[in-house]
Amino acid sequence: MLQIYNTLTRQKEEFEPVTPGVVNMYVCGPTVYNYIHIGNARSAIAFDTIRRYLEYRGYKVNYVSNFTDVDDKMINAARENHTTVEAIAEKYIHAFMQDTAALNISKNVVHPRATENIPEIIDFVKNLEDQGYAYNVDGNVYYRARKFPSYGALPHIDVDQLEVGASQHVEKGEFAQKEDPIDFALWKKSKGDEISWDSPWGKGRPGWHIECSVMSMKYLGNTLDIHGGGEDLIFPHHENERAQSEARTHQTFVKYWMHNGFVTIGEDNEKMSKSLGNFVTVHDLLKRVDGQVIRLLMSTTHYRRPIQYSQASVQEASSNLKKLQTGFNNLTYRLHNAEAGSDPKVEQEVRQIIADFTDAMDDDFNVQNGIAAVYELVKFANMYSERDIVFQNSLQFIINTLTELSSIFGIKLEQSELKDEEIWDLIHERERARANKDFIRSDEIRESLKARGVILEDTPQGTRFRKE
Repeated sequence: MLQIYNTLTRQKEEFEPVTPGVVNMYVCGPTVYNYIHIGNARSAIAFDTIRRYLEYRGYKVNYVSNFTDVDDKMINAARENHTTVEAIAEKYIHAFMQDTAALNISKNVVHPRATENIPEIIDFVKNLEDQGYAYNVDGNVYYRARKFPSYGALPHIDVDQLEVGASQHVEKGEFAQKEDPIDFALWKKSKGDEISWDSPWGKGRPGWHIECSVMSMKYLGNTLDIHGGGEDLIFPHHENERAQSEARTHQTFVKYWMHNGFVTIGEDNEKMSKSLGNFVTVHDLLKRVDGQVIRLLMSTTHYRRPIQYSQASVQEASSNLKKLQTGFNNLTYRLHNAEAGSDPKVEQEVRQIIADFTDAMDDDFNVQNGIAAVYELVKFANMYSERDIVFQNSLQFIINTLTELSSIFGIKLEQSELKDEEIWDLIHERERARANKDFIRSDEIRESLKARGVILEDTPQGTRFRKE
């Protein structure tokens, strides 16, 4: 039985999607004014891992994540670079797609942009205004937060407490216009030559929160099964989404709210932030760290816990990735001299490991216990590979299981791309040279292959190779 921790109720709940067998899942994407940082990557990886496990469990997952391609940061970036908001968006959306591909993040069912949904956003705001949930002040439209009875429930904060901190989330000009300090912007009046669209309230652009309500409901329906994002989005972004969406439809907006923890930097677990100068973009990180290492590091920490990014954690992830690949290589190597048939006891042990993995992941996606089961499978695979007699069907069953479970964490285990007959001929020639005690030729062949990225390993079962 799959259970998910719901931020709204602060407890684990049995997962029951609105439509049996189908999961409608929305995850807040980045504002595309710069390269994504590892905090953005952490969220994308965490929810991609969750998506992959849901698919493993047999669900059809409709996964939507947006691009915020118009807001103050976008406008400021365009001014600083003497270009347009559209050009800034195109540049960093392209970079996002490249970076997430390197992290093996699955493609979305749809990847909508705010600017592609302006008519729907205007219609949404107009509906709220007609219902009395929104009001216009000189071209700026605000949401009456206090009119929504449960406002503050998602962050578990009393409305009066929200009023005290409201000034931290709005501009001074907005604060003076509002009926209530906790009200938030749905539509913003354009200033000067800012990017804008015609609306019933004059030229302007969407507020930040409204776009996610519009795009998620447009593609996934009025009630989402899962809405995810970083824990910094709980308030105000997600609470404002909830308030405006349920005011519009009078239905539950989200069944399960899920939020991932922060990324900390260095051995002292310092929170990553631009102001502290410890801001790390994925674009720069990928120049020195393999994408699969980053993926394994971030996909094997429970999504609600913070992740420590440090040299030590990267090295540990790199070592664990090699452990997975080595186990896979050991299995595939033995296929060439395996006996026909199966070993029922072996397959029974593998099925128990699969059951342990599923039990762990069904408990709010406990990836740390889940990957522990995978490492146990690798340990068993290595021991089985060293037996004098192994069976083809059992080997293939372990290979398939290891490949499938690793893929849930976004890890691709693949056989060497070496297909050149010359390389195999050299390996066989070296074996003959060793049998004839021609160690000079044997060493020459080893060095020749090493220069081509082929590392030989002499084992009791024969010589095997791996590619660096």
